[in-house]
Amino acid sequence: MERPILTPVTMEAFLRQIDALAQRLAASAWRPDYLVGIGRGGLVPATYLSHATGLAMLSVDMSAKLPDFGEALLTRLAERAAAGARLLFVDDINDSGRTINHVRHVLTQAGAPPSEAMRFAVLMDNVRSGASVDYRAETIDRAVTKDWFVFPWEAVASRETILADWGDVPERTR
Repeated sequence: MERPILTPVTMEAFLRQIDALAQRLAASAWRPDYLVGIGRGGLVPATYLSHATGLAMLSVDMSAKLPDFGEALLTRLAERAAAGARLLFVDDINDSGRTINHVRHVLTQAGAPPSEAMRFAVLMDNVRSGASVDYRAETIDRAVTKDWFVFPWEAVASRETILADWGDVPERTR
């Protein structure tokens, strides 16, 4: 099996991405009531963005595939959105769009109103993704950039673990 190019995202680059997101959010007329970190990759960016903006942070875990920590929490967030709360979901990368589309679908099915109640922010946005986001720190084009980005919080993992994560959906980088 072909291996990806593993490209580290330095802490300095990550902090620039957080600053870019905070600036874009500040320049927007839309103000969220809560940031929602999408676990696993969006938790650290959401924490940093929460500190940079002063906004409260919640979290939902989509990586473990445990309904009580994913789908059930999305349903509760949809109830908050239906009651008027504005939610900004934060993830590390919008690559295929699968996670963002899933979150958006579950929230809408559970009764959350459309875009005024929920928006999405990512550090990296693939221009060829199947999902759109509202805020991005930078864009990539998977037709050109095939690298597997290793964010600072992932850098402590073994090479084997990082390659296993890549191996779950290797077509993203082909």
